[in-house]
Amino acid sequence: MHDVNCRFCETPLKHSFVDLGMSPLSNSYLTADQLNVMEPFYPLHLFVCSQCFLVQLPEFQSPEQIFSDYAYFSSYSKSWLEHAKAYVASMVQRFGFNDQSQVVEVASNDGYLLQYFHEQKIPVLGVEPAQNVADVAIAAGIPTETKFFGASTAEELKNNGFAADLLLGNNVLAHVPDINDFVTGLKILLKPHGVITMEFPHLLNMMALSQFDTIYHEHFSYLSLLTVERIFALHGLSIFDVEELSTHGGSLRIFATHAEQNVSISGSVNVLRERELANGLNRVAGYASFAQKVFKVKLDLLEFLSQVKRQGKSVAAYGAPAKGNTLLNHCGIRKDFLDYTVDLSPHKQGLFLPGTRIPILNPDKISETKPDYLLILPWNLKDEIVEQMGHIRNWGGQFILPIPELQVVA
Repeated sequence: MHDVNCRFCETPLKHSFVDLGMSPLSNSYLTADQLNVMEPFYPLHLFVCSQCFLVQLPEFQSPEQIFSDYAYFSSYSKSWLEHAKAYVASMVQRFGFNDQSQVVEVASNDGYLLQYFHEQKIPVLGVEPAQNVADVAIAAGIPTETKFFGASTAEELKNNGFAADLLLGNNVLAHVPDINDFVTGLKILLKPHGVITMEFPHLLNMMALSQFDTIYHEHFSYLSLLTVERIFALHGLSIFDVEELSTHGGSLRIFATHAEQNVSISGSVNVLRERELANGLNRVAGYASFAQKVFKVKLDLLEFLSQVKRQGKSVAAYGAPAKGNTLLNHCGIRKDFLDYTVDLSPHKQGLFLPGTRIPILNPDKISETKPDYLLILPWNLKDEIVEQMGHIRNWGGQFILPIPELQVVA
């Protein structure tokens, strides 16, 4: 890792945050005819910048390679749809968006969120780089531009009359290698009195709860309020409010507008900033203990799986999320520990997990084989999954939650 600089402030990266070894792209699912072909692995080694404290993964693959054909469709999670619907209701109530407003979502996926604005006759536009995912949104009546977002795209959209009253992005700020170009684009596309909201997993939660599986090559940056404030400020944007959310194991929703508007800053921003400072996120030393937490999660999970396999028990998994692929590859868990995994998305069924090559099947397979344990890979959806798969209790099946610490749920 020689001569790698911070993607925000250009400071040379010298301080390791955690090294998870080599891993494939977490959303590069395999077809059956690819199982005998060599699979590319890339370093999964995070660094923390000593100046701006941005935790980041150097870019090994371009966004075009990762996102142009994407396996993740947001609409297959009931709880995520409920989250999106509640967001829309909140934004309309708080800011009074109506049929004269323009809402633009960056990384709009399959229209999972914009559909709720669309139902209220509020003009929407999605910007989604993955053509296969954008096509689903377009077929559902959600206008969508198939582009990567940045300054150039923002200029084009603004010139075409799509300047935004509300400019939003959920789980996209972490996905862009050129974060300066991306935030410049937000500045360009936002109307003078417009509002930006961005949601992203909170670095403080990731560290406190050992959520190392949220690290994968599609996530270039791991974000705190302190660092995002600094990035937005450089580009003339001011964060005036923040909400702490339960999604993705603990996320932030920031609210921003043009700095020249001089809006008042809410108390929640000041409170969260002070909490991050108290936890040492403004010092390199504050990031030093995370690697040891990761090692403990790995040891506990491997010891448990080894024990139950020696007892002749069967173990399957639920879900095929990117985070699950990081967990399984880092821990070396393959078909010797897991018979298969299941996923609701038909776009993943019949494929194989990258690296581990575990087959992805329809959830009906659980009732057929009656595994003794079901490892929940998308632990952020554990309540939804435990409710959906509660019938495993009929044969004494139990759930395994690996993070933040090993838990077996009967």
